[in-house]
Amino acid sequence: MRHAMIMAGGSGTRLWPVSRDGQPKQLIEFIPSGSGRPKSLLEIAAGRLEGLVPEDRRIICTGERYREQIRRVLPEFGDEQILGEPSPRDTVNAVGFTAAVLAEHDPEAVFAVLTADHLIEPQDVFQKRLKLGFELVEQDPTRLVTFAIKPTYPATGFGYVERGTPITSLPGCIEDGQQLAFKVAKFVEKPPLHKAQVYVQSGVFGWNSGMFVFKASTVLECLERFAPASFAGLMQIKTAWDTPERERVLNEVYPTLPKKSVDYAIMEPASMDSRVSVCTVDMDVRWLDVGSWPSFFETLSPGEHGHRATGLGQSIFEGGKGCCVYNAAESHTVALVGCEDLVVVHTPKATLVMPAEKAQDLKKLWEHLPPEIR
Repeated sequence: MRHAMIMAGGSGTRLWPVSRDGQPKQLIEFIPSGSGRPKSLLEIAAGRLEGLVPEDRRIICTGERYREQIRRVLPEFGDEQILGEPSPRDTVNAVGFTAAVLAEHDPEAVFAVLTADHLIEPQDVFQKRLKLGFELVEQDPTRLVTFAIKPTYPATGFGYVERGTPITSLPGCIEDGQQLAFKVAKFVEKPPLHKAQVYVQSGVFGWNSGMFVFKASTVLECLERFAPASFAGLMQIKTAWDTPERERVLNEVYPTLPKKSVDYAIMEPASMDSRVSVCTVDMDVRWLDVGSWPSFFETLSPGEHGHRATGLGQSIFEGGKGCCVYNAAESHTVALVGCEDLVVVHTPKATLVMPAEKAQDLKKLWEHLPPEIR
């Protein structure tokens, strides 16, 4: 059967001070919506599953401490549909955790791995490409399918996927004359600028979206082969899952699993292993990774002189250009005079001011913050 899992375990350090230890970025209601009420990234990601998989086969993998918040925001997800990690252990263990639980109940489970970080439009194209991913894995369970986004600039913060031999074994592999499915030639993780420029110009590379479709049992076989320490721990959790020992084993074993991304732990070694087939599907959508303040402000239309502002409080600009303000305090005014390309984020507990070009350095600042303001 088809299932879908949303990874929602990120802390969102590059969206501090709105994203805090107790309120990660996926739960912040700050994305403008047509309904008038801003939505969280997790709400939007859950909405993309409508019509894709049945409601009872949708899962969220997140930090256990966020369980109650998620249940309040998304009550349609029951407790058994929220896989709570006792501590974050990177994406390969979130994927493996999901695969282990699904395989325990549905040996034929095929599942999509989605994220709570992205804005994706149009939704109908997204769903058509996901369905093609499901069909590819159902046709050949050894396939590991990733989804590639057409690059719009030479990003150095994303991984890249090189398209190889076309796959033509399903009708959906070609649409309106466009080839959509390929074997993967290689993965490249976060290249330097000069290489990223070459990749974009070549026309055969896409951004690695961080979304996948796998058969659960194939994921476990790959873990056994390429990440045996994670596999051993997850098998202990799988064995205990439907017993009174679930919580104890999960809390004891999960925090010991080696931290590694699914790309490094599974996808890259699998692409060089003849026993599995690593594939990619072109996802021709508008895709925004809301992982930093500059990317968040891309969700807003620029005003006079390219300034952008949102939030509960007032923001005023005099001259300058290209500044972005998020003012979360209703009774507070943020005023900028003659400033260019600044990001200002004001909350009742902390205020951030930085040049937009230094947004990637915010993670370094966060590491040195005292715990009470994280």
